[in-house]
Amino acid sequence: MNLAWKDIRYNWGRFALTCVGVGMLLMIVIGMGGIYRGIEADATLLIDTVKADLWVVQHQTRGPFAEVSQVPSNVLYRTRAVPGVAGSREFVFHTIQRTYQDRPIRIALMGLSWPDDHGEWIQLTAGRHLEQAHLEMIADESLQLPLGAKIRLGKDTYHVVGTTRNQLSSTGDGIAFVTTRDALAIRFDVSGEAVRLEREARAIRGGDTELPNLQPNLLENASLPTNQIPTIAPPQLSAVMVTLQPQADIQKVKKIIQGWSDVSVYSTQDQRDLLLKGSVEKIRKQIGLFRALLTLIAGIIMALILYTLTLDKIHSIALLKLIGAPNGVILRMILQQAVLLGVIGFVIAVAMGRRIYPMFPRRVVITQHDLFQLAVILAVISVLSSFLGIWKALRVQPNEALS
Repeated sequence: MNLAWKDIRYNWGRFALTCVGVGMLLMIVIGMGGIYRGIEADATLLIDTVKADLWVVQHQTRGPFAEVSQVPSNVLYRTRAVPGVAGSREFVFHTIQRTYQDRPIRIALMGLSWPDDHGEWIQLTAGRHLEQAHLEMIADESLQLPLGAKIRLGKDTYHVVGTTRNQLSSTGDGIAFVTTRDALAIRFDVSGEAVRLEREARAIRGGDTELPNLQPNLLENASLPTNQIPTIAPPQLSAVMVTLQPQADIQKVKKIIQGWSDVSVYSTQDQRDLLLKGSVEKIRKQIGLFRALLTLIAGIIMALILYTLTLDKIHSIALLKLIGAPNGVILRMILQQAVLLGVIGFVIAVAMGRRIYPMFPRRVVITQHDLFQLAVILAVISVLSSFLGIWKALRVQPNEALS
């Protein structure tokens, strides 16, 4: 007869509650690792899906995802003249916060390089890709902007023509896709009063110099819209994405662009490394520390539970020793209970996690490697946690059965 199973059947209620408690604690351990995996997947999502070979960004910056980057629009045409380049696209990316149906909504806005990019690489759950250069939007489902919804951004109202899923920024905000011109218009939108005050300020600044006396038309030009003043450059892009020809040498192309003093260039892998070793690195360390602490706490709790179960069986253990049962029988009973507690707790944790994790506000990504790693760690913890109960059982004297 298996003594461990016999003892569990005798105290099945307490053992079942213990398994549920350990399972819930392990579910949190699994979830902590899944949250980091989700953050990592969200942070590198755009880098992996837009299919760009090189990223041309502002000089001495780490790119549009790690920090603010601004490059002149003429870089788009300069890169196309580099030997080995098949094409280049504009990239605009920034985060805004607006109100939709009386609720705050944070949108990570990405501009698609129209007409070269209609967003065909975006996997849609409903609707269609962009077909017009203005006032159309593809929104992630987390933004709760349904197909056909209309939202006012800047001075225009945008129509949601398509929805997608799991398109999130590194901060967990849902991404909305518009054309680059629309993205720039939203980014640099100012009120009419601010425009009027700026034009007046130009006239005042011009009147303080002698140049308008020689060229009176300068003050008249100051009242024109910003995009109509020749000396003022158009709005700058966040980056330029470069696609290479199949046989092109990426290092040669990268070396040519690196020779330009106003930009920096990174490969897709460079962008991933800069992002993961920057803003995501601290999150990884913090979540890793919490996960290690929770795993240690789970081991301590299991050890105390097994010790308590052993104390409840002191009289039975003494009686077994009195009738001549070897220590190996008693030790196997405690060790089997510890392993069974870990196995059942692990199964409960995985089963509960699959139902609860989809309800989290951020994506939780559970990989088979993480589950296998935790299973191995849990097996070691189960064995180690049984040592406290085994130590107590070995100290029990047979004559205690007569007391």
